[in-house]
Amino acid sequence: MKKTDINILIVEDDAQIRNFITYALKGEGFSYQAADHGTYALDLLESEKFDLLLLDLGLPDMDGTQIIERVRNWSDMPIIVVSARDQDREKVSALDLGADDYLTKPFSSAELMARIRVSLRHASKWNKEKENAVFQVGELKIDMDKRIVELEGSQIHITPMEYSLLALFFKNIGKVLTTGYILKEVWGVDYSSDTQALRALMAALRRKIEKNPAKPRYITTEVGVGYRLMDE
Repeated sequence: MKKTDINILIVEDDAQIRNFITYALKGEGFSYQAADHGTYALDLLESEKFDLLLLDLGLPDMDGTQIIERVRNWSDMPIIVVSARDQDREKVSALDLGADDYLTKPFSSAELMARIRVSLRHASKWNKEKENAVFQVGELKIDMDKRIVELEGSQIHITPMEYSLLALFFKNIGKVLTTGYILKEVWGVDYSSDTQALRALMAALRRKIEKNPAKPRYITTEVGVGYRLMDE
């Protein structure tokens, strides 16, 4: 798909930041539209087709997390949260609701473009990639042909980024995966040191697959090294 065929919605009430983002997208050849209020953004999302959503959480008429919830009721489009909020709980909340990535202001245009490329790549894999394999550990199962995840016999909804992370673990059952390796495989080489993003995504995934996220049964933490999907 050409960049000009990719339509991105920017939801940001700060005019300076909105102009910065639109300038960056225009320079890369992406198509885009912009909204400064959540209500207008939802109207656009319901009336037009977008391939990616850049979303500020602190909007004047509603919290951005409400938009994430609404969008996830009918779409798996990549959502990148762009916000000044830098606390882990805010990131976890957004990711848990279905956001794919999180950018904390201020950020560079290069970082923004890299995040967009990663999210679009994962979305493309989500829609097109086929693998003939079914793996199961305990009551957790992943069907890489149908790209679905089941827990205790029931299908659970996970985002494309969460799927990529879980699939990586299932391809390496029982092995300790270092934080750097996971970041390189899921996000790309540019994010080999972004451990905060990995912790937030891991917390969101664990809330969906673990009965007690504080004492995980499936994906355990190897302190100072990384994580491991436990085998039988």
